[in-house]
Amino acid sequence: MKKFKFTIRGNIYDVELLNIEDNIAEIEVNGSKYEVELHQEVKTTKTPKLTRSVAVPTGESDKAKTHKPSAKQGAGFIKAPLPGTILEVKIKVGDKINVDDTLLIMEAMKMENNIKADRSGTVKEIKVNNGDSVLEGDLLVEIGD
Repeated sequence: MKKFKFTIRGNIYDVELLNIEDNIAEIEVNGSKYEVELHQEVKTTKTPKLTRSVAVPTGESDKAKTHKPSAKQGAGFIKAPLPGTILEVKIKVGDKINVDDTLLIMEAMKMENNIKADRSGTVKEIKVNNGDSVLEGDLLVEIGD
């Protein structure tokens, strides 16, 4: 890892730091290996760990998270094709929509994407709001008959 040269009471020592794990360092001094305990406070990271609850698929396990816009979906669930941020919701609950109507505008990979309806029907539920961050496969809109 790192090599050092120390002089202690006139004696020269070649020291190589092999590994540090928690507060135990493995070092080699003039060819002999030692494990030494470091007398310093173990630093904790200041970055919090972000965890997201486990997403359970709504359909059969062999189905893909997303679908092609041209494919008909029986339940009428519109899912996020990519991770991104919802910029604008263009519909309201109860609106009548047709195939290829723009439902949402979503920013993904620094581009605006129109999320369109893959079937006609009535908007039953909107699961997102302006400014929400979504992951691929997250449910955005539910369309009923």
